[in-house]
Amino acid sequence: MENSAGNGPVAHQFNPYTDNGGTILAIAGEDFAVLAGDTRHTSGYSINSRFQPKVHELPTSNPIVVSANGFSADGENLVDRLGQRVKWYEYNHHKPLSIKACARLIQSMLYGKRFFPYYVHTIIAGLDEQGKGAVYSFDPVGSYEREQCRAGGAAASLIMPFLDNQVNLKNQHDPVSGQSLPAQFLSLDDTLKLVKDAFSSATERHIHVGDYLQIMVATKDGVKTEFYPLKRD
Repeated sequence: MENSAGNGPVAHQFNPYTDNGGTILAIAGEDFAVLAGDTRHTSGYSINSRFQPKVHELPTSNPIVVSANGFSADGENLVDRLGQRVKWYEYNHHKPLSIKACARLIQSMLYGKRFFPYYVHTIIAGLDEQGKGAVYSFDPVGSYEREQCRAGGAAASLIMPFLDNQVNLKNQHDPVSGQSLPAQFLSLDDTLKLVKDAFSSATERHIHVGDYLQIMVATKDGVKTEFYPLKRD
């Protein structure tokens, strides 16, 4: 009997990437910025860890928080390298790194790895030179833009339409004039409620989101971190 396996070409493939689940979102306010993420770490249908924080504070006197969600190893490597570069910047220039300069730094780091890119969705949040909340989001090869809100990760397709409606006021109209409502900053309390609602809804629909919600709030007084329980099934 002939061996059918030897009758045709055999493809040998190596995939260095995997998606470890989880979701992140950021919202910029008048004088604050919020970056939040769940703590579930998955591989396929397996939960590797129920407490793997995805949001980190950068080692700078200017409050900036960062998250790189997707392939966990790439995300941790990117955040560690970014932290080192931030320390070197402040040591060499004797001044804190602005969030605008931090965004440009991340862009160059990601673009430098474009032929073997970090398999992550990166978001940073903090305050700009005028003290206004700022959010920058990046694709894996460094394209970036400043936004008022952005979601990334496993449940981004569920959360982003919700943020577009509630934060960017897309498809919201004045009932009298019929004019589109302009986007405006939310208060910190309303932002935190919105973040909790977004993740509570995502856990009902996505198995790669859950366990705990980590929220980091950047203000002129520094960064505050809070944790809230989410669904664990």
